[in-house]
Amino acid sequence: MLIGAHVREDDPLVTAADRGADIVQMFLADPQGWKKPPSHPQAEQLRESELAVVVHSPYVVNLASLNNRIRIPSRKLVVQHAEAAAEVGAIGIVVHGGHVTQGDDAAKGFDNWRKFVERQMGEGGFAVPVLIENTAGGDNAMARRFDALGRLWDSVGEFGVGFCLDTCHAFAAGEDLVDVVDRAKAITGRIDLVHLNNSRDEFGSARDRHANIDDGTIDPDQLAAVCAAAGAPVVVETPAEGQAGDIAFLRERLGS
Repeated sequence: MLIGAHVREDDPLVTAADRGADIVQMFLADPQGWKKPPSHPQAEQLRESELAVVVHSPYVVNLASLNNRIRIPSRKLVVQHAEAAAEVGAIGIVVHGGHVTQGDDAAKGFDNWRKFVERQMGEGGFAVPVLIENTAGGDNAMARRFDALGRLWDSVGEFGVGFCLDTCHAFAAGEDLVDVVDRAKAITGRIDLVHLNNSRDEFGSARDRHANIDDGTIDPDQLAAVCAAAGAPVVVETPAEGQAGDIAFLRERLGS
């Protein structure tokens, strides 16, 4: 099982070695910006290394939005980031489920996802697999509660998109972690990546505030059990100073 961390993009190889990581996740551009990602200066080294890489799309991306000024640039940005992710040899690109605004018809948000994925597949597909991530808050979110996730998968599942399970997000959304893997797989048929994060806040808080494995409100043993059940690569998106300890804890518990 690959276990690693989200790291700064400036020198992921060195950071991975410092953390003891088998896999790193990184941004390829400003996560709050709309600019096309530049070529990574270590792209060739990353492609040729044994380190697995996954890319996270910018936070501004919202493929569900009914606002053309958000949805259309979001489509372009995901395609561009997928191409840049392929340059570094990434195994996939993580994209948040997005949301519609209050008063909008949620069905249109799910349909916007379908239109995007269907169109891109018709044009040759994505340069790397798209992994949709569940999110923590928002009453109008496409992938917060698992009933909404089911509607999203009804819209895009036939096109082979992947799924990234975030433990902090699920916990904050009020989804019980005891059987979260089984319930997610019943909807998506797969878990391609786990974001293994503890939560600074209580169950059902709708707050996306990550904590290190031994420093949050989720039982560390429960987090390890989610990883074991998922059987997928694991990335911790926890505070940097504790990431090496988080990785070591998981390795010891999972025998990896």
